[in-house]
Amino acid sequence: MAKASAAEVQAGGRAVRVSSPDRIIYEATGRTPEVSKLMVAQYVASVEDGLMRALRDRPTALERWPSGVREGMRLATGPQDSKADAFYQKRVPKGAPDYLETATVTFPSGRTADEICPTEIAVPVWCAHMGTLTFHPWPVRRDDVDHPDELRIDLDPQPGTSFADAVRVAGVARELLAELGLTAYVKTSGNRGVHVYVRIEPRWEFLDVRHAAIGFGRALERRDEQVTTAWWKEERGERIFVDYNQNCRDRTIASAYSLRPLPGAPVSTPLSWDDLAGITDPRELNLFTVPERLADGGDPWAGIDDEAFSIQPLLDLYEELPGGEMPYPPDHPKMPGEPPRVQPSKKVAGHWDADGNRIED
Repeated sequence: MAKASAAEVQAGGRAVRVSSPDRIIYEATGRTPEVSKLMVAQYVASVEDGLMRALRDRPTALERWPSGVREGMRLATGPQDSKADAFYQKRVPKGAPDYLETATVTFPSGRTADEICPTEIAVPVWCAHMGTLTFHPWPVRRDDVDHPDELRIDLDPQPGTSFADAVRVAGVARELLAELGLTAYVKTSGNRGVHVYVRIEPRWEFLDVRHAAIGFGRALERRDEQVTTAWWKEERGERIFVDYNQNCRDRTIASAYSLRPLPGAPVSTPLSWDDLAGITDPRELNLFTVPERLADGGDPWAGIDDEAFSIQPLLDLYEELPGGEMPYPPDHPKMPGEPPRVQPSKKVAGHWDADGNRIED
C-alpha cells in the first residue's frame, strides 16, 4: 500500500496539513505501539486545553526530531554539532503559516530573535508537522518578555536516586512553599524528574527569579538531606538536584503536555498532588494515555492562572542563607559576583580569575 503524501488535522477550526503522515516517529515498545507523525499531530490537537494553558502568548523554542526517535540519535548541543539528528529551533522556521504570531526575545548575549508565540492550537499542530516533539516556552508572556511570571523548580534525580525520590522531595518542596505563602503545581518531566511551578507576579527580572530559586533550594536542602543545590556533579552525590539555573534567561523546561524523545512517547504530565503520589512509573503517562486522562478529569493546572505570588519570601532566603552567588551555565556570559567556573577537584594551588583560569603565584 502506498504511503500517504499528506494528511490534515483539525485544530481549533483550522485544517493543518501534515506531510509524510505515515513516518514512524516512535518505534513500538513492550507497552506501546509505534507512533506515526500523524499521530503526534493528532495528539497535540487532542491536548489543546492543557497545552495552550502552558504555551499561550509565550515565546517558545522548538525541539525538532524530524526523522523520529531511535536509539543512538543525538540532539544538537550547539551550532557546531551539525551531524546531530535533532535540534532546537529558536527562530521561526521558514514556511510558517500566516496565522503564526511571534515575540521578540533578547538572549544573554544581547542578540535578539523572533520566536514562535502560540496563540491558538493550530500553531503547535503545525510545529508537530515540522517534527517538533517538545515545546520549550519561556517563563514570560509576550507583553513583557523581561519579567518572568513563572518560578520553575526542576528536581533532577542524580545517579543512585529514582523518580520515587523526586516525588518524595517534591512533596517536601510543596510543604515549604506553602509555609512561605505560595501555591505550587506539579508535573512529571516525562523522564525521571519532577517539575514544580509557581505562578508569580511579573515584576522581577530573570536574575531575581534565579536568586529566588537558589534561596528556595538552599532552604529545601536544609530541610531534606536528600536535596542538593551543588552545581558541580562531583559534589551532588546520590541526591535530588535543584537545578536553579533553569530560571536563567533563555533556559527553558519542557512544557506541560509536551512529548519527550524517549521510547514509548512519554509526556511531561501535570498531575494533582494526590495523583503524583500514586505514580510509580512515569512512562505510564504517554501519548496514548494522557489525552483520555485530560478529557476525563480535566487539566490539574486549570487554576494556575487564578493567583500570582510574590517571590520576596524566597529572595529573603537568598539573602539570609549563606552561599552567595552560584555558577551559571557554561554558555552564559560571566556574571557579577559569580564564582570561578572551575570544578572543585581541579582547584589546586594558585588563584583563579573570574573565568576560571588559574593565575600562577
